[in-house]
Amino acid sequence: MHLRKSTFIATAFAALASSLAPPAIAQTNVFSDAAKSEFLRQLNSAVSHGDTPGVVALVVGRDGVLYEGTSGKLDIAKNIAMPVDAIFAIASMTKPVTSVAIMMLREEGKLQLDDPVSKFLPGFDHLQVITKFNEKDAAYETRPAKRPMTIRHLLTHTSGIGYGFTNPIEHRLTQTTKKGEWELPLLSDPGEKWTYSSSTRVLGMVVEKITGVPLEDYYQQRIFKPLGMVDTSFAVAADKQRRMPTQYNRVNGLLQAQPKAPIPSTPAPPFRGDGGLYSTVRDYAKFIQMMLNGGRLGAAKILSVASVKMMGENQIGAIFVETQPDADKQRTKPFPLGAGRDKFGFGFQIASNDPQYAKFRSPGSMSWAGIYNTEFWIDPVKHIGGIQMMQVLPFYDDGAIRTLRDFEELVYKNLP
Repeated sequence: MHLRKSTFIATAFAALASSLAPPAIAQTNVFSDAAKSEFLRQLNSAVSHGDTPGVVALVVGRDGVLYEGTSGKLDIAKNIAMPVDAIFAIASMTKPVTSVAIMMLREEGKLQLDDPVSKFLPGFDHLQVITKFNEKDAAYETRPAKRPMTIRHLLTHTSGIGYGFTNPIEHRLTQTTKKGEWELPLLSDPGEKWTYSSSTRVLGMVVEKITGVPLEDYYQQRIFKPLGMVDTSFAVAADKQRRMPTQYNRVNGLLQAQPKAPIPSTPAPPFRGDGGLYSTVRDYAKFIQMMLNGGRLGAAKILSVASVKMMGENQIGAIFVETQPDADKQRTKPFPLGAGRDKFGFGFQIASNDPQYAKFRSPGSMSWAGIYNTEFWIDPVKHIGGIQMMQVLPFYDDGAIRTLRDFEELVYKNLP
């Protein structure tokens, strides 16, 4: 990262400290009625062109919601309109919550960023790195890792762990061994390469080990309830499940409804730090608003300004976020946007200063997404955050990304 960019991001986040948000998200008038009509036309167009079956979008500032809108169907076959309070499986948008929890524990002195993972969890000492792999029989050779894996490596996806749905080696090994990615030999030495992974699942294990309580309980008590996130949980109450959209897969260019899988109505372990939460755009907006306000939302203090600042800075040095392949083509296309240019902080991708993206989020913006094409960004320069949720596979579906980027472009075009 260039020094001027580091200074720029630091200044942006320092400016957030002076403004505290109200306890609940109020509606504020930043966008004109004409702009809001333009946003809705774009969402309607995305649905009519088949880019998404249904979508909810929201823009939040430090003081409240700037825009929320919805288009399309919760369920096409039943002709149920998509409500603004639809509850989505947000998958890997769980990861930033877990990363925040880790930073909370750091502030309490219960862990350090450079603590070895083996300090908290068995099985993370004497790590091995794969040096040769035979795709035909999944045989491999290894050598000892050059250094221990640390909390910092897990937060930045530089642990050497991978994901089976993206990495071909991990895809093969998880299928043949039936083990989790974190239980397999590493793909690279800790600290040497950015590889999207189940690292945050391991961080969830660390949170549970240190706190002695399940993730659901800790997140509810320390994050969700203080922020007023009433619809966010690892389960969806039975009387709320009617608000859950049908999930769709794009097959040969057409969206096909998937059979409804059972959804837990009460939280039951094991809980995952890297996925599994359900939420709404309104709930997640409160999480984003907390970050925009330097770790606070009204009377609730989740993090210090310093921790928020650290999470939004380049924490991977000279390496970059890399394009992740599509080992499981039914679940993902290659991703993410910004690969080869962007950096990574603690739990968030950090947008680069690339002129071709000048009409989108500001350099230094933080973001991540969920596999069903739920997306968000946090812009500390313009003091806004954006969220868009749908339930479509594969991840990074062309239509889903087009829906996101067209909306984002309009948001920045219409900012005063």
